[in-house]
This record gives sequence, structure tokens and C-alpha cells, in this order.
Amino acid sequence: MSALQNKIDFAMILRVKNANPNGDPLNGNRPRTDYGGLGEMTDVCLKRKIRDRLLEHGQAIFVQSDDRKNDHATSLRNRAVETLGSEIFKEDVETVRQKVCEQWFDVRAFGQVFAYKGEKKGEGVSLPIRGPVTIQSAFSKEPVSVTSTQITKSVSGEGDGSKRGEDTMGMKHRVDSGVYVTYGSMNPQLAERTGFSIDDADAIKGVLPKLFENDASSARPDGSMEVVKVIWWKHGSKSGQYSSAKVHHSLSVNADGSYTLQDLEGLVSEEIDGF
Repeated sequence: MSALQNKIDFAMILRVKNANPNGDPLNGNRPRTDYGGLGEMTDVCLKRKIRDRLLEHGQAIFVQSDDRKNDHATSLRNRAVETLGSEIFKEDVETVRQKVCEQWFDVRAFGQVFAYKGEKKGEGVSLPIRGPVTIQSAFSKEPVSVTSTQITKSVSGEGDGSKRGEDTMGMKHRVDSGVYVTYGSMNPQLAERTGFSIDDADAIKGVLPKLFENDASSARPDGSMEVVKVIWWKHGSKSGQYSSAKVHHSLSVNADGSYTLQDLEGLVSEEIDGF
């Protein structure tokens, strides 16, 4: 595979309608919002969906969801040992780095920290891998309205069913409507370290318009989450003609999902419709 030779920037415009795009477990699973009331989808949430879509397309993924995993691994360490052999962590750091990046798409794309025991008691090794693909949290263009509804989340499995347990009743939250925007970048210099290739970049480009396919749940029914548009900028060099900040700022998104793009001399944007 050819190494990534051109810096890439990208953006996604997302629409939410009567769904909980990213619940906060420390706040009763209410949709995440910042102090100004803007809705938020964290970068971790977005990368989880990218990993899931890549896994469905046959890519080898290290950090898998328990309900989607395609192996019998019980932990990340177990997955590493089962895939690369029990002696993998006895290798030198650079050998481990090369093997894990070659094996797993998400490691060479997003990076990963591998922490494991050393040869001697009390010694440990931490191998941080810095990935070339970064993505920002998505924020809504306007403050979102959150609706909360009380629900019956379980039924009694004992007696005549008339007695309710303490956990029978619960709350369900949703964002009524919102347009969110996120930005990302791919760095060729870091790609050289992990082996992230042009084909890898194209694989991510291919799944972004389908980010919410096969992702339905009670909190996110089919059709309630939509990728409106993916904007893709491919620079003419490794360092890029412009900074990522300037490229991202060239996109102006309105609250209804419409947008305008400022022309940047020598840099052509590709506008891709959501699936």
C-alpha cells in the first residue's frame, strides 16, 4: 500500500431529529450539551461509529464493541495475544509498534496506548502510538432542546406482576432537532510512523457518509440520525497549502444544515452527499 503523501482535512454536517446522539452516563444519559446549551457528540463517540462501519467493511479493528466483535477476545490484551501470539509483548518496542499497526486499522489510524508488564517484577512498558487521524467533537449550530420522558424500563418477573421493582421506572431523553458539525484531519508525517496509507484514507472517506447506518437503537431509531454532507479537502503536499484551522474555517454551516464554502486558492473541496 502506498503511504499517505498528501495532507487531508475533512468535515461532516450531521442532522439529529428526535434522538439521543450521545448520552452522558454521568448525567442520567441525557444528551451531552456544553454550558451554552449546544449539543455535543464527543470525538470518542464518532470514532466508535467509524470503527464499527470499518469493521462491517472487513477491516481488522482492535478496539471493538462487545455487541459487534468478530472474535472471542475477552479483553484488549487477550485480543492482542490471540492474534499476534503470546510472545508479542516480549519483543522490542519498535517491533511491537510495527506489528500492531500492520494488524489493526484503528491502531494505525487513531493510535493506541499499549501498557504491559516488563520482563522483571515491578517493571512495566507503555507503548504510546500517535495516530495520524484526528477528529473533533461535533457541536450543534444552535442550542438544542432536550425532551425527557418517563418510561417503564423493566417488568416484574416474579409474582403476579403487580409489584414493581425499584428499577422499573426510568427516563428517556432526546434532542428534538439539531444540526451538528465536526472536523478532522489526516497527517502524512504521522502516517509514515504507523503505515497509514492512501487506501486507508479512502476507506475512512467511504464510511463517513454511512456513519449512522446499522447504528440504530431505542435511543437512535433508524432515520433519526443523518449525515447531510461530507466535505473533503486533499492538499497538494505533506504539509498542506493551508493550516487545518484555516481550511475548517472556510466552511460556514447554518442552523438548517445549509452551508457555504470559501474558496482557498489551489485547494479544491470535494462535497459528498450523505448515504
